[in-house]
Formats: sequence, C-alpha cells, structure tokens
Amino acid sequence: MNNERGEHIDGALAAWDGPAILLVDLDAFFASVEQLDHPAWRGKPVIVGGDAEKHGVVSTASYEARKFGVHSAMPASQACKLCPHAIWAPGRYDRYKEVSYQVMAILRDETPHVQQVSIDEAFLDVTPTRVNREHPVLVALRIQQRVEALGVTCSVGVGTSKTVAKIASDMDKPRGLTVVYPGTERQFLDPLPIRVMSGIGKATEEKLRHRGIETLGQLVLEGQPRLERLFGKNGRTMYVRACGLDDAPVEQGAPVKSVSNEVTFANDLTQRVDIEAAINSQAAKVGRRLRGKGLAGLTIGLRLRYADRSNRSVQRRLQNPTDDELSFAPLLCNMLDELWEPGMAVRLVGVSVGGFDGVAGEQGTLFDVADVAPNSSDAAPRVKDSKKRRGLLTATDLVKDRFGESAVRFGHELRNAGNTTGTSAKNPADYK
Repeated sequence: MNNERGEHIDGALAAWDGPAILLVDLDAFFASVEQLDHPAWRGKPVIVGGDAEKHGVVSTASYEARKFGVHSAMPASQACKLCPHAIWAPGRYDRYKEVSYQVMAILRDETPHVQQVSIDEAFLDVTPTRVNREHPVLVALRIQQRVEALGVTCSVGVGTSKTVAKIASDMDKPRGLTVVYPGTERQFLDPLPIRVMSGIGKATEEKLRHRGIETLGQLVLEGQPRLERLFGKNGRTMYVRACGLDDAPVEQGAPVKSVSNEVTFANDLTQRVDIEAAINSQAAKVGRRLRGKGLAGLTIGLRLRYADRSNRSVQRRLQNPTDDELSFAPLLCNMLDELWEPGMAVRLVGVSVGGFDGVAGEQGTLFDVADVAPNSSDAAPRVKDSKKRRGLLTATDLVKDRFGESAVRFGHELRNAGNTTGTSAKNPADYK
C-alpha cells in the first residue's frame, strides 16, 4: 500500500483470510453537504447547528472549523467564541436525507449486507466468498471513489469485526482508509486509550483508570474473570472487544427496540399548556413513524430535561399495543404530573413508544391502560371513536407523504414552532 488512501496497491495487498467488516463514515457530513451546495464556502470554517442564543448546539463542524476546537455537541455559544468568523448553517434535513440516501444506495450496490447506524455511518460485511473473492480493501477504495463522485467524502475502517472497523474509521480523517488485517488486531488495539472503544462511557472509564487501566492492552491483561466481577456481563463484552474477537454480525433490518422523538427549546417552557403542546407534537411524530414502520408498542415513555440540565423520565405499559398518538398522547400528558409541577422550567421534551416484541398491530384505547389512573378525564382519547381516529390519522399521513411534514398540522404543533434551537439530529429516523 503506497499511502493512507491506498492508491496503486492492487499488486501489494496481503491475502485476506476471515471476516471482513467495513465502517463507512461520511466526513463532517452536514457541513460537507453545505460546502458542496455553496462553492464559496469550500475551504472555510462551516458550522451546522442551532442558534447560539437559543441553547443551540453544534451538529457538525467542517474540518476547517475543527482546527479552532469546534466539535459536534458543543454549545453553539462556545463555538461562536472559538471560531467567531465561521459560516453558520441552520441545517437542511431534506437535503441531508437526499445525499445520505444516495450514499446508502452505493453501499447496498456493493453488498446486500449493510447496517446503517446513523445518517452518516454504516457497517458493511464484505467477507470474501467462493463466489466473490474481491479483496475488502479494493471494495473500500471503490466506495470512497464512488462517494467522492457525489461531492462528499468518507473515511473507511476495515477489520475483522465491527469494533475494529469502527475504531479504525476514526484513525485517519478526512478521506482516510485504515486497514487492520486478520491476526493484527491486538497489535492495533493494545496501545489505544480505553475511551476509543464503544461501550466504555465516562463512569466506566473512571473506574478503569482508578485501577490503572488506561489502554485496551491493559484492559486485556486485567483478564475476563476480573472484568466480569467488576462490570458483570459488560465486563465480558469489553474484554472480547479489546481482544479484537467481537463477532457481532452486520444486522440488516435489525429489530427496532423503540421509536422516539425529542425537541430542545430555545426558551424554557414554564406553562403546562406549552409543555402539553410539546408532548402532543412529539407524540404525533412518533405515531407517524410507528405507522410508517408497521409497528405498535406496548410501552409509552415521557422524558423531560430541566433548566439545570437534569433529566427525568417515566414509562407506562399498556394492555394492548398502539400506534395512535390521538390515543396515547393524552396518557402522556396525564403522566406529566409525575415529572413536573408549576414553577419548574422545561428545556427538552421527549416521547417514546417501545415494547414491540411479540405484539400485533392491534389498536389500544383509553381503557386498555394498565398503569395510568383511570379516573382522569385528561387521559381520554381526543376522538373517542377508534375508526374515526384511524381515518383521521390515515388522511393526515397521506397528505404528509405527498406534500411534506408541514403540509398539515394540529394546532398544538404550531404552539412552540418558533421556539426550537434549530439543531440538526443524526438519528436515521429523522430522515425517513
């Protein structure tokens, strides 16, 4: 291999024996799309994110902006101070969805074994077979070339497992290609800090560091039995991954565990009517996604973040599954009493529906709720007739499918419409 991108290497590739997993990661994706569509912005610091005066955060920063210390999830106010001359873009969801779809189509053209994990990342299984003996590195190079032809770039990690491929993809950005051949996993992983491995959060990292474990090699030396005593089954997972032996498959159409949506507000909500309007708006988005996926869930959840950035949540289980927000949104509003009281300021509202295992698409109603107080009139469905509710939801879905999400909205969806941070999310569901 002549260089980090692997050009002119066809005759220099070592044989590949074993599984071959790629992690394709689009470089500074949102910012790259903005630079693609605005040629004058190329080579300049570009930040896609929310308003600095409205609790906004950075969604993506171009590599020119990253040189000033700007990174994803940073408060927009801090990013403004670090890079005051940056070009700010609020985010264009439909455009990012369009480019992401084009990239994912390229990946699925290369192999049917694709697992999209975010709007700008996907795992691919390109293990050589008797029928297709093409070298995984050549597949990775071709993907980079095809993606670059769209006007954006990607970095690719190549390894024998998802863990190795993910870590490798972060080693050389942008337009990087990092290859970890079979049998060299420990050589690659051992010197790396423990924080690079998925599944090791801040609390786990602190606990490991307290024991003098700072690298993945030291983690392996700690031994699986001791790690299991410290962290339970997660200890075994960490050990296996650090050894480069992770055999988790590339899952196509992995089962959905929950469908959720949340929104952060520019100005904290302090009135119940505004909070309930936010709950109804998020419930409408969740219900639409549920119907789009053909799912109905047994568990509904409500999450709030307060002005002090603390979070609380509550869940309730239904007796019958539902995908009807006109039925479950009032229940969520009823659950608000457990998380909020007058005088509390709310910065974020999130709604989720889960519990899909083994359930059919049966419609739940008010009286199917097992754990919500039945004597509250506030929990009644807005339209009592279930057939009329279904007809209304079907009609609004059809209109939105044809004319866009904002083509038809209920009044509560307009109440807080101008009070969001404008931050763009990376959840694939936000772009479907």
